[in-house]
Parts: sequence; structure tokens; C-alpha cells
Amino acid sequence: MSDTQDKNKLPVIRFPEKADLFCHDLPTKPRADIGRVLVTGATGYIGGRLVPELLERGYQVRVMLRGSTSEHAPPWPGMEIVAADALDLSSLKKVLTGIDTAYYLIHSLMRGPKEFESADLQAAINFRKAAEENEVKRIIYLGGLGEVKTLKSPHLQSRIQVAEELLRGKVPVTILRAAIIIGSGSASYEIIHNLVSKLPLLPLPRWARSRCQPIGIRDVIKYLVGVLEIPRTSGRNLDIGGKDILTYEMMLKVFAGIVHKRRIFLSFPISNIWLYAYFASLITPVPDPIILSLMKGVRDEVICRDDKIKDYLPFEPLTYQEAIVRALTREEQDKVYTRWSDAYPPAHELAIKLHELKEIPKYTTSYSLLSGKSASFLFNSICRIGGKAGWFNNNWLWRLRGAVDRILIGVGSSRGRRSYSSLKINDVIDFWRVEDIQQDKRLLLRAEMKLPGKAWLEFNINEEDGLRKLSVTPHYYTKGLLGKIYWYIFLPLHNFIFNDLIKQIERRC
Repeated sequence: MSDTQDKNKLPVIRFPEKADLFCHDLPTKPRADIGRVLVTGATGYIGGRLVPELLERGYQVRVMLRGSTSEHAPPWPGMEIVAADALDLSSLKKVLTGIDTAYYLIHSLMRGPKEFESADLQAAINFRKAAEENEVKRIIYLGGLGEVKTLKSPHLQSRIQVAEELLRGKVPVTILRAAIIIGSGSASYEIIHNLVSKLPLLPLPRWARSRCQPIGIRDVIKYLVGVLEIPRTSGRNLDIGGKDILTYEMMLKVFAGIVHKRRIFLSFPISNIWLYAYFASLITPVPDPIILSLMKGVRDEVICRDDKIKDYLPFEPLTYQEAIVRALTREEQDKVYTRWSDAYPPAHELAIKLHELKEIPKYTTSYSLLSGKSASFLFNSICRIGGKAGWFNNNWLWRLRGAVDRILIGVGSSRGRRSYSSLKINDVIDFWRVEDIQQDKRLLLRAEMKLPGKAWLEFNINEEDGLRKLSVTPHYYTKGLLGKIYWYIFLPLHNFIFNDLIKQIERRC
């Protein structure tokens, strides 16, 4: 394969600019004596922001992914990628070989309230054993605030139990405990943003008056990097939080004030958390399983019980208002580098890829046109579909399909996109996920909505008689009768939607 072909196989990657990194004013210095650092959960919201900071400070970084690494370019230059599953002890032993310090950012919240507890605990047991066997010098764990004896939230109880399990090992553990994290792309931020933006009247149950100490993503990353560079924090349990202690009701009101939205906040007698979570999942991009797990934690008071962290890292954390303003600014600048959807739905990176199917999908059709416009222009236009811009035409049909999926507790179309101007492998576009991207040639999307089968949407640009042939091809794989009926029912609609879609892509580029 030629160098040119190699380059075309790499995904479109968007690296954070140095000005967008958080640790430039950290009151610590990089340590040359620290060996290779492992970051688990590196493609998630926190891990994806931590890795560039560590690389910028000169550390050797290994990241752990559950899926295959052979078909993806490294999300960040200069790092090592390894495949492992925290629920598989043997693979963990391999990934921890030669590691000095390991960041434990694994959690199973995305699995929903029924499954995450047992998965979280087993992953912690495996990680502790593998770290001991490989003589890892230190583990840094980001957990949750609260006291396990009084907590009502299974999610927060699980976070504390994971910390206790890691502490049972011989490897020293630094535990940072945080409440909700506010930043562009965080689930908590997007829930608040969408509720305030879309609802003129917000019904508030009594548990909305529980106190919380939200923390900005910038401060979380600075604490994670800072404790690595301070040996005295090894073996310490440290609470981290922002400047403000607020009720959830106050957080909604402050946000409304920042975005200049007049909202009516009404005390509501019904306090059923499941009902609120399901309703919120229809209003916000965040799906029901995540919202339900987060809302169960709203009943607990989660504030810092001490400020020992300031003895080690005496910088001023952001206020809640400052964190919100920074998040809004990042969105306006289109500089959201990681998002909660990077890790949802569960095990999406293990999903069967189109090229991994044992047989070619029988249900497929293609729609194309010839264009005199350049491949670069056409490809850039393709890469702007979905999200707030919509699908260029017939948006009501796409939204209707997403609404039906959301009612069925699927991902829906309201997830939108991380960035409106760039894409990379594993990015979400409404109810699709980017499976492959080849610059100026191909974009392959994998369906994540509820279907009686598996589906992909492939865009291609090829040279033909001095022109560019732009094509879109839906692929559908099913063996069941229901799946076949589904395909033929929607086939006439496909002819209408996809013929129009490629015309709009060509017209708007």
C-alpha cells in the first residue's frame, strides 16, 4: 500500500490546540522519573481530555480500548494503543505490563441502572489483581462524592465500592472524588442546557433542592494531572469540587439567567424519578439509562467534606457560572473535543463492522449523481450532515424516525454531533456512528437506532469520466422475517430520501 493510500485510510482527526489545553497554569511541573502512564477509558469524556494533556507534558502514554485497534489511527499522535477489556483479567495483565502509573477511569454507567454495579465491581477486582501482578507503582481513580452508608444512589454507592476494592490491593491508590462535572459535551451539562432551553415551565420535585458541588471539566483534568506530579498524594483520598455549593434548582436558574431565558420554575408534588428520567430523555440528547442513573444521585447531598486538595494544588477552581460560560463558549467556537456520546451505547466499539460480516448484505441499493465539483468540496458537504444542520431536506422524516426510536428507549436523533464542522471515527451523528472515514473518498455510518437487523449508510466519491460520482448506499443485514418486512416497507421511502439527499449535498457544497 502506498503512502497516499495509507493517509486516505486515516480518520479525520481534530487535535486540541495548545491554547485549548487546561494545564498550562498548573502549579506543578512534569516529572521525568515517571514511566509509562496507562489511561483507561481514554475514548470517553474524561479520558479523551486527559490524554492530550499528558502527552503535551511529555509523558509516555498507553491507552486502553475495548475494540480492535488495527483499523483506527491513534486519536492522538505519539501514544500507544492496546486492546483490552476490564472484565477479562488476562487481557488486563497484558495491558498493564511495563506501566508506572495507571488512571482508572472505567465505569459502567452507560449500561444502565440494572447492570453497572456488578460490572463496575468485577472490573475493579480484575484491575487490582492485574496491577499487583505487574507491580504498578500507583493507581489514580476518579470516583464520586458521598458516604456509602447514607447514599441512596446505586451509582454513587458503586463508585465508592470501586474505590474500596482498589484500596484492598498492594498498589497505592490516589482517589479523587467529584460530584457532577460541567463542561462542553458532558452529560450533566447537556441535560441542564436542554431542559432550560426547551421548556418554558420546569416542574421541580422536592429532591431538586438537594445540595451539590459541581466542578468544571477544566478543574477535574488539572487535579488528575496535578496529583500525578505530586508524590505525596499517593494513597490519599481527596474531595474535589468547584467554588459553589448549589441546589439543582439553583443550577437550572443560574443557567437560565446566563442564556437570558425567562422560565417558570414550579414545585411539583410528583417525585417519581423514573418518570422524570424518561421525560427528560425525550427532551435532551442524553438517553434514559444515563439520566436515570444520574437522577438517582440527585436525592443525595454531594459536597466536599474537606479541602485537603488545596494543600497540594492551591489553584482557584471555577465557579458554576464560569464553568457554564466556558462550556457555552466552546460550543460556539466548535471546540468540543470529547462528548458523553463517545462512550454510549455500551460496547459500541465492539459492534460488528460492515467488513466483518460473514456474508455481504443482501438488502442494499445505491443512489448516485455526477458532479463537476471537487472531491474535497463534496466530502466537506457530506461531513456536515446531521446535528443542528439536519439532513439538508425532509428533516421532519429524520426527526420522526428518531422520535420513534427515543420512545422505544433507543438513542434517538437528538444526540446530534460533537462538532458541526469535523468528524472522526466513532463520532456520533444523530442515531448513526462513524465507522470509517477516508478523506475525500468515503464516509461509512453504522446505525445505532433500534432495528430488526443491522444497518449502515455509505457515502462514496469516485472519479468517472473527468467528473466526480457522488453516491449513497444503504446496507441492511437481517435474517428474520420482521427485518425483511421492515426493509421492503421503507424501500420506497429510501428512494425519495436518498436521491434528494445526494442532490442537496452536491448543491450545498
